[in-house]
Formats: sequence, structure tokens, C-alpha cells
Amino acid sequence: MKQQQLQETILFLKNKGLENPEIGIVLGTGLGKLIDEISIEIEVPYSEIPHFPEATVEFHSGRLIYGTIAGKKVIVMSGRFHFYEGYNLWEVTYGIRTMHGLGITNLLISNAAGAINLSYKKGDMMLIEDHINLQGGSPLAFKGAKDFGNIFADMLEPYSKKLNTQLKAIAKQNDIHLYEGVYASVLGPQLETRAEYRMLQILEVDAVGMSTVPEVIVAKQLNIPCCAVSVLTDECDPKNLQPIDIEEIIAVAGKAEPKMITLFKELISQL
Repeated sequence: MKQQQLQETILFLKNKGLENPEIGIVLGTGLGKLIDEISIEIEVPYSEIPHFPEATVEFHSGRLIYGTIAGKKVIVMSGRFHFYEGYNLWEVTYGIRTMHGLGITNLLISNAAGAINLSYKKGDMMLIEDHINLQGGSPLAFKGAKDFGNIFADMLEPYSKKLNTQLKAIAKQNDIHLYEGVYASVLGPQLETRAEYRMLQILEVDAVGMSTVPEVIVAKQLNIPCCAVSVLTDECDPKNLQPIDIEEIIAVAGKAEPKMITLFKELISQL
């Protein structure tokens, strides 16, 4: 059933003209402006794509964009799906499987995250080099999952060392301060308690968010090299915790966004 649904989705998009994208991109909260850099050929709202979930979070726009950036054909998910929206993990990662079916050979992911490492500040950026899955589930744990690849996907290197090395070099050349660290993915959508932030510090987590990890696990099952950059939008100091303002988070993400666009554009031109 799942195979058939996925094939129907892919066929629909191919018939729309979304042919042979080289790179898939997932845009996180407040990080939609990369689209302005793309020479757009086709835009398809999620609501029109058979079997595709719809983004329910108001600051995620919900469309698939196909076009050219830095001389490469890309497909962009403008709006991602979260476990906390009530979707199962098959639905959360449906876009990744769809992009793989269309032919992507690299995956670039962005997200907004909270800084657990207290030396990181609002507006800083972090390259994810490893993660901890605290969502209480796996996108490979369903009946028939082995039809899509090895369900015992090796997590020794979930984030491509090659892509990360390239991104670090690009950051250096462009004078962009890019931390490197461990990202923990939690279920949400509520923010963490002070006790939970202390726990994350004990686990030596550098940043926390509510996305990305399921997407990366599926990319690993499908053997798609991927990298992920977090824009740190709030500081999670359990000893000095402030109320969270979603509008401020989006504003901070927007301010840091030009740096992320530079990183992604330069990387795409090198791939």
C-alpha cells in the first residue's frame, strides 16, 4: 500500500515536470527566503499532491518548489511535517522519500533550534554533526519498512562528513561563524521545562528542536548523503529561563537566514 501511494505521488510530480532534481532541500521555521534565490520552474502546493501530508503549522508554507540555483536542479520542501502535528513518522518523512524517488543525490536540511550549549547565542548557527533521537519513535519502524531499504540503517555517520567538511570551509571563506554540535530532537510542541533542559545539558546536547532527525534517519536508509544546519533562535539556560515568544524566534531566524543562504548556495555550486 505504502509503495503504491509513494509511486502515485512520484508519478504525479514527474508528470508535472519535476524531472531529475540533483539536490533536495528542507526549509525550517523562519527560513523560507532561500526560495528567492531559486529560478523557479514549477511550484506545487502540498494540497494538490496525491497522498502528500499538508503542513499545518502557520509559519510553514506547504509547497514543493522545483527550479535552478547555482547551476543545479533542486527540489525544495517549503514547509516540513512534524510528529507533533499528529502525523505518524511515515507521513513526517514522506517528502524525503518522494524527493528520493524523483532522483535527488544530496539532501540539505535547515531548522530553527534552541541553544542548550550556553556558549552559543541567539542568532548563531550550528552544523549538526550528530544527533540524539528523543521523539520516542523511528520512521523505519513500520510493517513493510524493509521494502524501502535496510531497516537496520547504520548511524555511525548520519551526517555526511564530506558535506560537513565542505560547509565548514565555506563558512570560513565567508567569515561566517559556524559551530558544530549535537542536536536532540524532542516531540514537542510544548517547550522544555527547566528540568528537561538540565537533562539535555547532562546528555551533552548542544541544540534542541522538534524536527530533522526522522528526515535524516530516512535519508540514511535511502543512502542519500545529507547535512543539516540549525539556526539557534533562543537560549535555553535553565538557571535563567525566559518565556518563549514564537514571533521573536521567527525574527531571529530571519536575521540569521542570509548566512544560511550563503552556506547552502555555495555548497550547491560545489556539488
